[in-house]
Amino acid sequence: MVDFFGGKVSVSHPDKFYIGGEWVQPASGKRLELVSPVTEEVTGTVAEATEADVDRAVAAAREAFDHGPWPRMTPAERGGYLARLNEKLKERTDELAHAWTGQGGAPFIMSQHSTQWSIGLMDFQAQIADKHVWDEERTSSYPGHVSMLVREPVGVVAAIMPWNAPFFSVAVKLAPALVAGCTVILKPSPETPLEAYIVAECAEAVGFPAGVINVLTADRAVSDYLVHRPGVDKVSFTGSTAAGKRIGAVCAERVARVTLELGGKGPAIVLDDFDIEMATSILAPTLTMATGQFCANLTRYLVSRERHDAFVESLAAKLKAVTIGDPYEPTTQMGPLSMKRQFDRVDGYVQKAVADGATLVMGGHRPPQFERGYFYEPTLFANVDNSSVIAQEEVFGPVVCVTAYEDLDDAIRLANDTNYGLSAAVFTNDVDAAYRVARSVHAGTVSQNSLRPDFAIAFGGFKQSGIGREGGMEAVLPYLETKTVVLTGSRTKQAA
Repeated sequence: MVDFFGGKVSVSHPDKFYIGGEWVQPASGKRLELVSPVTEEVTGTVAEATEADVDRAVAAAREAFDHGPWPRMTPAERGGYLARLNEKLKERTDELAHAWTGQGGAPFIMSQHSTQWSIGLMDFQAQIADKHVWDEERTSSYPGHVSMLVREPVGVVAAIMPWNAPFFSVAVKLAPALVAGCTVILKPSPETPLEAYIVAECAEAVGFPAGVINVLTADRAVSDYLVHRPGVDKVSFTGSTAAGKRIGAVCAERVARVTLELGGKGPAIVLDDFDIEMATSILAPTLTMATGQFCANLTRYLVSRERHDAFVESLAAKLKAVTIGDPYEPTTQMGPLSMKRQFDRVDGYVQKAVADGATLVMGGHRPPQFERGYFYEPTLFANVDNSSVIAQEEVFGPVVCVTAYEDLDDAIRLANDTNYGLSAAVFTNDVDAAYRVARSVHAGTVSQNSLRPDFAIAFGGFKQSGIGREGGMEAVLPYLETKTVVLTGSRTKQAA
């Protein structure tokens, strides 16, 4: 066993990959360094895959799908394997939480909650495995014939995870793919691979058939090679819109199936009947959660012109009170950004906005009490032109824009004036008004009076925020192909 973060996380084979049910030596001795976002120091290394390792993983997953028992099991049998995997993961809940905090800097309390919630989502998929309609008889257009609509697994899935929510991304991709009967290659981000290693160890302990779950860590060039492999039937990707466009284009070229969960620039429309103090009390912790590094975040606040200044003053007071610090301190509300390139990205957007004349109310720098670590102040811009770069492009950090609207129609226009459409919110005490606004806003999820993505139903985006949905009953559908079978008569009981 190799310890990370002072023994908080222990991984058996960080120098190997889990392929075909075995821990195998990489094709090269290349290593990826894990860097602490708090200390900026290297905390450990894991193996780095080459194209040869990808070929081996694709071959193992292909063999398991084409000739192995997994896709030929009943959904209930596959759900049983998933349930046993979840039990093993529950035994390592603390390690999974420590992995996110150590690699990504999320406050440990938040990491614990997110880990438990993610396992709960996997439990849900295990419980409903046999509740899906896997085949059904339909009225045939051919007299005297019986037509069946059947759903079958799409095949080998490359699940490519982001660095900002590594275990959660495993949960929403791996569980439905397994229930559907697919075999999976988990490719975690090079910055946050430890969760995938823990999943592989748990899968080994459960005894999944060889090749059903495979894990390797690679950089972006080798990940691109994985996307191009003809043996991969589907790619499920979470990450930036720029990377998603590239993956979507590759999949389109070879007509591979694809699910893309991409960026966001979520609007929060605050109507005049909603109390300003209550609105800012809800929105401030939403902005700083995970240091603003999640795609569903609300980062454009739309407020009536008459209340704009009062709203900004109230929000600034809330953000100034946010405690920034060591993610293991119980009082910490916001930890560091996850890596140096993200710190540079966020700071670059902020400095450009200032240079372009945006009104910086507060923030915009590394907090003065930190000499090291990728810490960044909550940052607030006011009177923001909705067409500006800071309002249109995803910053992926604790940065928010406040824009004034003239009336409700203008607010909806501003909310929709973006390339993104992932999450949105409307703050009002009127449920009917909230519903009307929700139906007018172009986003995959619209919540009343808070940010509430609901993965028990479905999550995904409009426009450049992605293709497809994750979560709920709908999560399994992207991993299935639909087949029509026309028979000359009804099946026997044995054939069913």
